[in-house]
Amino acid sequence: MLEPSFWDDQNNAQKIISESRGLKEIVNEFHELVETQENLEMTLDLLKEEPDEELQQELFNEMDEFKKRTEDFELQLLLSDPYDQNNAIVELHPGAGGTESQDWGSMLLRMYMRWAEKHDFKVETLDYLPGDEAGLKSVTLAIRGHNAYGYLKAEKGVHRLVRISPFDSAGRRHTSFVSADVMPEFTDEIAVEIRSEDLKVDTYRASGAGGQHINKTESAVRITHLPTGVVVACQAERSQIKNREKAMNMLQAKLYQLKVEEQQAQLDDIRGEQKEIGWSSQIRSYVFHPYSMVKDHRTNTETGNVQAVMDGDIDQFINAYLRSQL
Repeated sequence: MLEPSFWDDQNNAQKIISESRGLKEIVNEFHELVETQENLEMTLDLLKEEPDEELQQELFNEMDEFKKRTEDFELQLLLSDPYDQNNAIVELHPGAGGTESQDWGSMLLRMYMRWAEKHDFKVETLDYLPGDEAGLKSVTLAIRGHNAYGYLKAEKGVHRLVRISPFDSAGRRHTSFVSADVMPEFTDEIAVEIRSEDLKVDTYRASGAGGQHINKTESAVRITHLPTGVVVACQAERSQIKNREKAMNMLQAKLYQLKVEEQQAQLDDIRGEQKEIGWSSQIRSYVFHPYSMVKDHRTNTETGNVQAVMDGDIDQFINAYLRSQL
């Protein structure tokens, strides 16, 4: 960072600064944990010499907090896959079910935005297609921060909601599904070949808020990769050129993810593992009625505090999943 030419390449400079900041946070947290441990040991020695109930209770409270911090620190060090430190691209796609599923999509969108806010991550909406009456038909987010992809990769899969539908005049219970797709965001070129003749590029008018240009110019871009059928879209920028650039980055990420999943499928086939992919293979259930519970089916982690989860408190599920992959 002290090199005179450091700022010549702005993108690379920002990447290095982000990496440096992440490493500093790890080192600083380690030193703070060591200092806390030493203080706890000193307090314990004092209690051995002279028992004190108030001091003992204070020690118990501090130890609980210390345990949580060490577990979080350990988890941070375990995020060592090649792209764990990258930003994340999150796509939400409601399943069949019309307005009810589309509303569930908007609830999940709010949940992830609240989670990102709690972690001081920045969120950019790359593409948004509103629902017919309520909710959304699809949304693509860029969630930017150190290890964003490492954490959010735990959210990839189908999320199931069971509740009394506010859109059903008969007050019946409905089950809705939303698929969450999570990919790392790439700022550099990666080993995915994309030929221009394999692309179909469409432009259209953006559907979100953004001023008068929304209705006058076709700034939004949709790119279809013909060999795989993968579709990406971006309408975040006023410029069609910038939207196309972001859409191409998203396409790179999707094709890379596809490649990784194909390799994993081959390994599973060699090992004799059968994994069903479909709406029946949901990763998590959110039950609002007849009881309140959120349960992750991969780790059996569950909680009855549904409101906290919908307000972005999903770290318990993310942490349990990441530890289960060790």
